[in-house]
Parts: sequence; structure tokens; C-alpha cells
Amino acid sequence: QVYRSLGLNQSEIDAYFTGPAFLAWNRMGNLRGWAGPLPPAWHLKQLYLQYRIVERMRSLGMITVLPAFAGHVPQGVLRVFPRVNATRLGGWSHFDCTYSCTYLLDPEDPMFQVIGTLFLKELIKEFGTDHVYSADTFNEMTPLSSDPAYLSRVSNAVFRSMTGADPEALWLMQGWLFQHQPDFWQPAQVRALLHGVPLGRMIVLDLFAESKPVYQWTESFYGQPFIWCMLHNFGGNHGLFGTVEAINHGPFAARRFPNSTMVGTGLVPEGIEQNDVVYELMNELGWSQEPLDLPAWVTRYAERRYGAPNAAAASAWRLLLRSVYNCTGVCVNHNRSPLVRRPSLHMDTELWYNVSDVYEAWRLLLSAGAELGASPTFRYDLVDVTRQAAQQLVSEYYLSIRRAFQSHALPELLTAGGVLVYDLLPELDSLLSSHSLFLLGRWLESARAVATSDQEAEQYELNARNQVTLWGPSGNILDYANKQLGGLVLDYYGVRWSLFVSALVESLNSGSPFHQDQFNQAVFQVERGFIYNKKRYPAVPAGDTLEISRKLFLKYYP
Repeated sequence: QVYRSLGLNQSEIDAYFTGPAFLAWNRMGNLRGWAGPLPPAWHLKQLYLQYRIVERMRSLGMITVLPAFAGHVPQGVLRVFPRVNATRLGGWSHFDCTYSCTYLLDPEDPMFQVIGTLFLKELIKEFGTDHVYSADTFNEMTPLSSDPAYLSRVSNAVFRSMTGADPEALWLMQGWLFQHQPDFWQPAQVRALLHGVPLGRMIVLDLFAESKPVYQWTESFYGQPFIWCMLHNFGGNHGLFGTVEAINHGPFAARRFPNSTMVGTGLVPEGIEQNDVVYELMNELGWSQEPLDLPAWVTRYAERRYGAPNAAAASAWRLLLRSVYNCTGVCVNHNRSPLVRRPSLHMDTELWYNVSDVYEAWRLLLSAGAELGASPTFRYDLVDVTRQAAQQLVSEYYLSIRRAFQSHALPELLTAGGVLVYDLLPELDSLLSSHSLFLLGRWLESARAVATSDQEAEQYELNARNQVTLWGPSGNILDYANKQLGGLVLDYYGVRWSLFVSALVESLNSGSPFHQDQFNQAVFQVERGFIYNKKRYPAVPAGDTLEISRKLFLKYYP
């Protein structure tokens, strides 16, 4: 509405917004146009959804945070206001200027205040306000200058565009940029950006505090209040993971820090619907005076989760907590398992825990099946732990495949490759297909359900398919948001592995070396083919989870 009122035409606005699956990166100035444009019906449905969210939050006494103007603008602004001072930013991540290199309006240009204040006034008129606004101008984008005076002027201009519409404005800002580009954000630069806003009128989210806290090297954000946040998950990946010791102690250490300005705890995962136990723990810590006794806590957790005490289930959870859920040091939860990555001869199989602990937890959980099998949460966890065991097994078969290839042992290569491609991956796919929360069909159908026409449904489905696979037109951030879903394992990961094993067999047979570049070109056709395969995947589960897990266990338990 604001851009139209300023004189931009619809095609200029359409060229700017990305498709729904990539909007978060559009708002931070990383991407434009990719997988778009947004249909008019999308905006309307989002508007009504926002009314409902805001109303529900306020009815529960929650404070809403509305988005403010961060300075990123469509190119059309330059046509309407040719004398405006806007700079074209560089490409973000592995994107070139086709879908990146957005324009940043100079915060000192008078138009910045005009657009910023106009946008916020419209927003407040529409939704009311609780006086807290979010804006991220430099998230993974390098500012034009590292001059502290410039950085202070930038943050001051962003803040003024908020107070121009709401004199009581508080700015909520992600602190990701400081730990993401520490070479740029030295103490002087951080202080300058933070001090461009009066103390107490900004709240910083220490976004990745469980692994890379920023408050410790910025004297507690130089006096601005902050929230100690657990990020935990990137890309909504599946894969058991947690840093339970770090989150059990981190918030308490932050409160005791000299002159601490910590005002609360937060959860900021990129994707949810995985590793429930970690979110349960983090939410409970907000009510604690001191760290919890974790083994005792997780024993009670198992009982609460399944609705009945069970010794085997409790033992399984104590094992998981001390191993796969206790990554220490700088831990980044991005699933790098060969299962969900493009195959090569140089894949990372390093783990932060002892795999035998997960295999044993799997055995223990299965043994509790007779008593707990009726519990839906138990069935979910059984799928998840069996899936983790299968993920570990894929790495072991990968290592066998690689060893066989490197020692020119064709029979061993055929055996290991055959088991992986024709048995283990199909079995994993059928396990995932037995539970509604692990279905590709559910993911795709929920995207289609938002549509108001067949054409929209196609666009939304392509957005959903691209996000979990290529993440961009050409695999720009390939497998960033990988998921282990029934349908995806067979038709995407499985097909890739099949092609890889065939290429290695062919190489040994013909005596010609394996070329990763040639393989990448061939496998890209397979990856892209999956996005456009038009296949409808079931949105209803099939098969008995307990039975399939038991079958996998009898075949594969080491």
C-alpha cells in the first residue's frame, strides 16, 4: 500500500517481493524476486491472518512486535524519486544480482524518514501497537562504511523513522550480524551502532547465545538491554541435536555477568517441529533460579511425554541427553549427514557423540513399545530415534562404498551400494511414511492449501519443494533446509545415491576416473527434476510404525 501510494506500479512491486518460502530473506535485504511474485490473494490472506494473530496474542497478554522499515527498497523507488540516494548492495550468499543485490536507501536521505514513518503509521492504523518494532538493516550484509560515526547515524535514522510514527517506540534488533561478521563488527563498530539509539530504547536478541554469545565481548551490549536466545536449529533440519549443558548454564551465567543488561530468555529457531525435548527444556529454564539436574529432569520428561513411567524409556532418554543432545564447544546444528547432502568422495561423517548411545537408546525405546505403543508422542519419538539410527547407518555404508571404490574392490562396492540404495533408504522412507509428521505430502499439501487458484497452488508447491532441496534456482544454498520426509528420501536423496553408486561402478568398470564436476551436472538434473515432477505425495500415513521400526532393528542393529 505504501509503495503504491508513493507512485510505484504493480510490476515494480512484484519484481521486488520473493515467493512465500523466501520472504524472511527478502525482509533482510538478502533476496528479491526469487520464486515470486506474490499473488494479490496472498497479501489479503496474510492481512486476515495477522488480524487473528495480533488479537490472539493480546488476549493472552503477549506483546506484539511489528516490523519497521529497515531501508531496503524496490528498484522502482529510483524511478519515482530519481534524486534519492540509494546504494546497490552486493550479492548475498551464493546468489548473483539476478535475485540479490537489493537497493538500500541511505538512512540519511530524507526519503528514508518519509517511507519509514509512512509505513509504520499505516501499520499502526491497521493493527494498533504495543510499541515494539523489529528492523534488521545489515543482517549478513556489509555496511558501506566501517566509520563509527556513519554506523551511529544509520541506527539513529532507523530509530527516528520509528519514533516519527510512535514516540514510545522500542527497537528490537537481531544480534546475529555481530557474530556472523566479527571482522567488520569490531567493538568500536558494535558500540557505535548500539549507541545511535538512546540506552533502553533498543533490545538486542543475542541470537546464538548457547554457542556464540555476543554479550561477553561487548560489555553486555554496551548498556543496551538484551535477551539471551537459543537458536538451536538451522533450516528446520531433522536430526537429533542439542547443547543441553550450554543452555542449562548459559542464561544463569549471563545474569551474573558484570553489569549485565539481560532482560529475559528467548527461543529463535529457524525451523521448529524437531527435537521437542530441547524446546521443552529451554522454556522451563525461564522459570528457574539455577541450572536443573538434567538426568532427573529428563527422567520426569519421559514420564510426562508418554503419560506413564517406563524404566526402558527413561534409560533411553538419559542416554540421548548425555550424547546426541550434549554437543559442547561451538556447535552449529546444520545436518551434514551424507544422507541429506549431495554425494561426493569427500563427505563429512564427523559426529559430536558416540553412535552406540543412539543405537542403545533405539533398542531401549523399542523394548518399551508394548507398554507405550498407544502413546502418539512415543510413536513420534520412535520414528525420530529410528530415523537417527538409519542416518548413522547411511554414513557407515557411505564409508564402505568409499573404501571399496578407493581400493578398486567392485564386489564390495556393489554390495554396500546395493544395500544402501535398494534396502536401507527404501526402509527409511517407509518408516517416515508411517507417521503424518514425517510426510512430504503433508508439507506440500499444506502449502497448496493456502492457494485460491490452481495456478497459485502450483507456485506455492514449487516454493515448498525448492526450499527443502535446491534453495534457489541452481542449488544456490543446496540442501540448506533438508528434511527427512517419506517421499523425499526415496525420490530425491535415494535417486541421488543411486546415481552416485552407478557412477562409481561405471568408473571402476571402465577404468576412467570419477569426475565430481561431471557428476554434479548430472545430479543437478535429478534434483531439479524432483522439483518439477508433478507427483502428488500421500498426505496420510501408511503402515505400522512399531512394526517397521522393529523390522529395521532386526536387520540393521549393529
